[in-house]
Amino acid sequence: MTQIDFYILPDTTLEARLDFACRLAETIHRKGYRLHLHTENESMARELDDKLWTFRPDSYLPHALLDSDMAADVPVTLGWQGPPEPGVNAMLNLHPQIPEWFSHFERVAEIINQHQDVLTTKRECWQTYKKRGYPVTAHKLPAQDS
Repeated sequence: MTQIDFYILPDTTLEARLDFACRLAETIHRKGYRLHLHTENESMARELDDKLWTFRPDSYLPHALLDSDMAADVPVTLGWQGPPEPGVNAMLNLHPQIPEWFSHFERVAEIINQHQDVLTTKRECWQTYKKRGYPVTAHKLPAQDS
C-alpha cells in the first residue's frame, strides 16, 4: 500500500514550497527512488525544472520534463499531464488535487505551506487519503533561521 508523507512548512510562499521540493527531491533520489514531481501546470513544472539546476551550487539532480526525449533516461521527471512510465516508485505531488494514479507509487509526498489555498486543498487531500485507508504521516518542519 502506498505510504503518504505530508511535509508541513512554516513558510507562506510558493518559492519556499518549491525550494523545499528541490531539497526533498534530492533526498528521495539519494535514497534510490525514481521520482516524479507532479505539478499543477506547465508553468510550475518549468519553474521547478529551473530551480532543480540552481537550488544548491554543489548539487546535481538528473531530471527532465516528462514530455522530453530524456525522460526515460533520468531518475527524476517533472510533469503536469498524466502519470510517468512504469518503474517510477515515488511521487512528490505539488498539484492541489490527488491524481487518480497516485497508488501506482510506493511513496507519495505532499508539501504544505501556510498559504490558505494550499492549506485548504491539502487538508482535503489528507482526509481523502485517510478515508481510503492509506497510511499518512505528518512531518512538521521547524522555521529556518535567517
